[in-house]
Amino acid sequence: MTSDAPDVRTPPVRTKLPAVGTTIFTVMSALASETGAVNLGQGFPDFDCDPRLVQAVTEAMSRGLNQYPPMAGVPSLREAISAKVETLYGRCYDPGTEVTVTAGATQAIITAILAVVRPGDEVIVLEPCYDSYVPNIELAGGTVVRVPLVPGSFRPDFGAVAAAITPRTRAILVNSPHNPSATVWTRQEMLRLQELLAPTDVLLISDEVYEHMVFDGQPHQSAASYPGLAARAFIVSSFGKTYHVTGWKVGYVLAPAALSAEFRKVHQFNVFTVNTPVQHGLAAYMADPRPYLELPAFYQRKRDLFREGLARTRLRMLPSEGSYFQCVDISAVSDLREDEFCKWLTREVGVAAIPLSAFYGDGFDQRVVRFCYAKKDETLREALGRLARL
Repeated sequence: MTSDAPDVRTPPVRTKLPAVGTTIFTVMSALASETGAVNLGQGFPDFDCDPRLVQAVTEAMSRGLNQYPPMAGVPSLREAISAKVETLYGRCYDPGTEVTVTAGATQAIITAILAVVRPGDEVIVLEPCYDSYVPNIELAGGTVVRVPLVPGSFRPDFGAVAAAITPRTRAILVNSPHNPSATVWTRQEMLRLQELLAPTDVLLISDEVYEHMVFDGQPHQSAASYPGLAARAFIVSSFGKTYHVTGWKVGYVLAPAALSAEFRKVHQFNVFTVNTPVQHGLAAYMADPRPYLELPAFYQRKRDLFREGLARTRLRMLPSEGSYFQCVDISAVSDLREDEFCKWLTREVGVAAIPLSAFYGDGFDQRVVRFCYAKKDETLREALGRLARL
């Protein structure tokens, strides 16, 4: 007797990302939730954005601005971005051909990589690095070339970068202010990078999402300020980081017209465009530059509050020159590996952190963990009260 039942099964799939599993950010956030720990692991604020920004978006919705915008972004927003960048960094990007609004910085980065990296191309990443870089390169068929930043200081090792460049090198990814180390590239380092890349055809993907979080009176050194870098660069930034709205997932990319044209070919087929009312709201809100001009002082105060409390523990603080992260050396507190220490800290002390080893391909452990201080003052004080036990 034969059965008419279909063969119900899921065909096997050969994974394109065999090394990717559940991220440490998901693991630590889940553990923080389970244990009631203060979550200083994931990098997002626990406070609200400016109500005026919400009102600007609400007004755009009420005005009926709810249908598809142009693929590259609402013209008024691209014009506002261009004006901001020219004022701050001295380079004028054409809003029509050189500014593209994206669905967050992460989408911008993978789109840039997919636009220019072909199978067999090499892409240099400086470790420790943001966790999307390597999978993005692998999805494009590229070969990841890992170059470590100097352990301890996390400064670029230009000798190592120069040695990594080959005829197959297509691009290099640079991030300043840096996640996770909170270091900021200097003018001298940007000039050295410009000099190093000048005789090559290597493209630059410059991740500048923390551009408005540089402290102690130092300016952000954007690739846009260096003609030799700007001419070969995709420069990525994030409204989510700047305006405390990470869940809105809106960013942008600056690039010369020829590079932008290739970027938009991919952009139009992976997201097509970005939600309309938020773009109009951001354009209106950007008319007042104070929110981003005042951001360094806002986060420096939080950094200083957090560091003052950490000074009363046995954790050894590393510099926090920019971003909203603080790294600490745990050597005087524990013999555990970074990942095990973070789990212990969450369960036993009630504060969640992220191991720096999670930002290295080989899990390099240097006894350093990262905290995020983009939190309400009361959240930071609660965490510091618990960390005072150390």
